Amino acid sequence: MKALTALTAALLVTGGFSLAAADAQTPRSLNLNREERDVIAALQTAANGLDRAAQDAALSAARARAQTPSARYAVAHYTFQIGRQRNDNAMQTQGAQAMIDTGLATPEEAPGLMAYLAGRALAGRDASVADRAIARLVEQQPNNSAVLIDYAQYTSSQLPSARGPAAISIRTNAVSLFQRAFAADRAAGRVSPESWYLRGLAVAYDGTRPPISNASFAPATVAFGRELVAGYPTPANWRDALGAYRDVAGDPVLDLDIRRLMRAAGLLAGEREYMEFAAALADARLIGEARAVIDEGLQRNMVETARVAPALATRIAPAAVARDRAALSGLRTRAQAGTGAAARAAGDNFFAYGQYADAAALYGLALQKGGEDPNLVNQRLGAALALAGRRPEAEAALRLVTGPRADLAGYWLTWLARRPA
Repeated sequence: MKALTALTAALLVTGGFSLAAADAQTPRSLNLNREERDVIAALQTAANGLDRAAQDAALSAARARAQTPSARYAVAHYTFQIGRQRNDNAMQTQGAQAMIDTGLATPEEAPGLMAYLAGRALAGRDASVADRAIARLVEQQPNNSAVLIDYAQYTSSQLPSARGPAAISIRTNAVSLFQRAFAADRAAGRVSPESWYLRGLAVAYDGTRPPISNASFAPATVAFGRELVAGYPTPANWRDALGAYRDVAGDPVLDLDIRRLMRAAGLLAGEREYMEFAAALADARLIGEARAVIDEGLQRNMVETARVAPALATRIAPAAVARDRAALSGLRTRAQAGTGAAARAAGDNFFAYGQYADAAALYGLALQKGGEDPNLVNQRLGAALALAGRRPEAEAALRLVTGPRADLAGYWLTWLARRPA
């Protein structure tokens, strides 16, 4: 098992310091009685040397006479120091745990000591000790994103062997830790590492898939995906994020609009994606867009004409597309005289033929007339304006979207933020 990443930067106790004489220059003051000062002074001298026999004798004498918490802390400190000098992990673990147990470890020391104990427990595959140590470390540094991620990684590492309610609880805790880590970095003005987002996305998304199929992980899946592409907008990350979003959305109408963003971002890949998208558009009677998707697939050598299903080929044949396009003017006329639904439908058809400015005008008309879901209309209005090159207006429309389509609007905004103004 890999050591925790935060452990490498932990603040461990380094070097000896005088704890004995009242007039010594020491970084801290320990309340020792006379007998304790004598044995601790002897232990300090031995710890700074290389004589193992002298060190063991001094440790034995100091342990026997250490009565106060201060003395026990000093003994623990030098136990850790000697253990490190000898490369004795068991001795270092004993010293670190003893320093923690006295309650006298300084705020600077405590996180490093807990990190050390967690690392040793992980190396020894002692899950219960590791869990307690990392949890304590998170308590001590609640805004340390690296520590939070370490705990999230450790927690999620237990998932393969977990079942039932226990698996849900473990995954919920892990997702929460990822959320806290990302929030801590945002508050500090930092973008979390790409690997953190990818791991968080995987943990959340897997919770929505069989055999778990728990919808409570869907919001985190979408949020982690959006943060991933906002910070690291590679095509692979966009595909992962939007692919996960499509799966957790589970809405055929929303799925079609997510695929539109995928196409706009140049993310469609493979014959199956082109065929499925074109078929869904044809089923929605958006013939022009279905034809455009297949043509794009042909141009990119991802679709073969002979492999297009006969039923789909018939629906998007040139004659069918010509008839459908000829009906656009009539749709516009009915939209102006009719309901919000007629205007929205007309907007959808103009969008399908890439006439985005006209589509935007019709979506605006649908909003004026009312009767349609304003979130659906504003989201499609924002998409049409974005593809028409009218970015400020697109962003304004997309920011009005609430409810189930707010996530898709957010993805469009993220995509727009990376495009030239």
